[in-house]
Amino acid sequence: TPENPAFAILAGLDDLAADMGVEPLLIERFAHGTTVATNTLIQRQGAKVALITTKGFRDLLEIGRQIRPKMYDLKLDESPPLVERQNRFEVNERIDANGNVIELLEAGTVANAVAAVKESGAEACAIGFLFSFLNPQHEQFVARELKQHLPNLFISLSSEVQPEFREYERLSTTVLNAYLQPIVTNYMESLKTGLTTRMPEANLGINQSSGGLMSVERAGQFPIRTALSGPAAGAVGAVHIAKLSGYHDVVTLDMGGTSADVTLIQHAKAEVSFNQKIAEFPVRLPMIDVNTIGAGGGSITWFDRDGLLKVGPASAGADPGPACYGRGGRKPTVSDANLILGRLSTRGLLDGKMTLDSNLSRKAFSDISKQLGYSIEKTAHGVLGIVSANMVRAIRTVSIERGHDPRDFALMALGGAGPLHAVDVARTLGIRTVIVPPTPGILCAQGLVVSDLKEDFVISDRIVLDERGVLKIDTHTQTLMNKAENWFAEEGVRDNAQFSELIFDMRYIGQNFELSVPIYENNPLEKYDLRITPHKLAQSFFYAHERAYGYHNPEDPVEIVNLRLTAWGRLKAPMREDMEIVSNTPPIRELRHVYFDDKTADETQIYHRDDLRYGHKIIGPAVIEQLDSTALVYPGDGASIDQTLNLIIELS
Repeated sequence: TPENPAFAILAGLDDLAADMGVEPLLIERFAHGTTVATNTLIQRQGAKVALITTKGFRDLLEIGRQIRPKMYDLKLDESPPLVERQNRFEVNERIDANGNVIELLEAGTVANAVAAVKESGAEACAIGFLFSFLNPQHEQFVARELKQHLPNLFISLSSEVQPEFREYERLSTTVLNAYLQPIVTNYMESLKTGLTTRMPEANLGINQSSGGLMSVERAGQFPIRTALSGPAAGAVGAVHIAKLSGYHDVVTLDMGGTSADVTLIQHAKAEVSFNQKIAEFPVRLPMIDVNTIGAGGGSITWFDRDGLLKVGPASAGADPGPACYGRGGRKPTVSDANLILGRLSTRGLLDGKMTLDSNLSRKAFSDISKQLGYSIEKTAHGVLGIVSANMVRAIRTVSIERGHDPRDFALMALGGAGPLHAVDVARTLGIRTVIVPPTPGILCAQGLVVSDLKEDFVISDRIVLDERGVLKIDTHTQTLMNKAENWFAEEGVRDNAQFSELIFDMRYIGQNFELSVPIYENNPLEKYDLRITPHKLAQSFFYAHERAYGYHNPEDPVEIVNLRLTAWGRLKAPMREDMEIVSNTPPIRELRHVYFDDKTADETQIYHRDDLRYGHKIIGPAVIEQLDSTALVYPGDGASIDQTLNLIIELS
């Protein structure tokens, strides 16, 4: 329902409640992950935005970091700014690096800027001044003037959107927020009205890119926080499933029709990044670190100009889709390769509701197999090897390149295609265990069900790690805790449901980039432990530096540049049900010849996921089919069903 995405959510809720026999008046909580912000940015369909900034910084959005988008492409330009130059306005004001006003805000230039914004016809206005994260008074004054003269204008202040240093990223994030505000706010208001009518007793939560829920009102105020709402929910769901099964270190592989998302989870926490690009625009906000590549069931196989065979990132999509769909697609895809090798059944997908034609797949692969001089089966096997190699590289990016050994992790396979390729990927990386959840295709929705309320607070300040610095650290930390306590009160979070985590961004003095170093976490919220000394803080940084870069220098001075506190309001989550273990063997639905290498096909047992119970064990080769996915157990590997009904595959 592109005219208003809220209509689809409300219609889906009505149908689901009717199908499941749920009375909407009894619903206590409604959690929602949205792609409205993401799609708006990708399609460039946001609001008309004006920008008010410090004199001399009008062109900062275009100057950026003066880094080419692609190192070896001398002609490619950065994406044009979302605010046209004629709609960027300057005012005379200046705050220094200590937060002191060195040039007062001129009322005349403010009046001119307000008039110019009105003349521009902008729907939203971003305000970003130099060092406003240390002293927001000038931004707040301009915002009041705008509200007085333009009461319907949406306003985004950089000191509220993300009060951190690095003015380019802060300004870019603020402009993106303003660009999204009218669209997302209208969407949220429509959604809230419809939901409140149906379920007046329910608490409404919108998922954030960092994982965790926020209020509908806050989502409208800070829509940029929802830019990676969906993938973040998947990571939260993966954490929940892994913890229930006793795994705390997991790499997720979520492979769908077009792309594959990978996320690293350590100590039952998803990695969080503070520097991301969304639709080619830099965003400085905490977001779950998701690495996405063009590798899916619909990824097309093709020859590059160098004569080498490639897979993706172009995709056949859902329409016409892979050749085997029988909808007119003629290009060879990953799904066609899986069908040729017997890994997918000709009965089709969705428990046979969507049939697949293997003859069309073989026809699509005939030309490239002739060009390579291989059989169709060997060509199909090679295609799967290429797409697996692409996903291996993506996992190495979030693991090895950041100091993590993937052999210490389990691999969780998600999405419709993830369980088909997970064993190949795991074996290449040296991972011994693959986890396939009961319903891998809807883990994002499950993640929303188990998400908690969450809010992030930050203070930017350069603090040298010495005895004087500790006093400053204590002052800032107490300020952060006061903000968290106020938020707990506003959200009505009970004392026994309060949880907080403190992280410092630290670096050697003179370094360009910092590392996020966990300092402490507790439940409930308590006063920061002043017994932590500069030496202990430095040791924590040295450990993080050693892991990230392979070395550290204990003699060099260290500084803190950001202090972050994340506050959580724990919500009631579904618990694991106790089940009785079964000793009988699961029923075999059929036997089918499946290629697990490029030479011969093995007679393979075919199981259905609905038949598997806690305690069932399977020895490969085997294929486990279900409504939303298909999983492979290679010859010599073993699989079992645990108490949470996860399929646990142990590689030989």
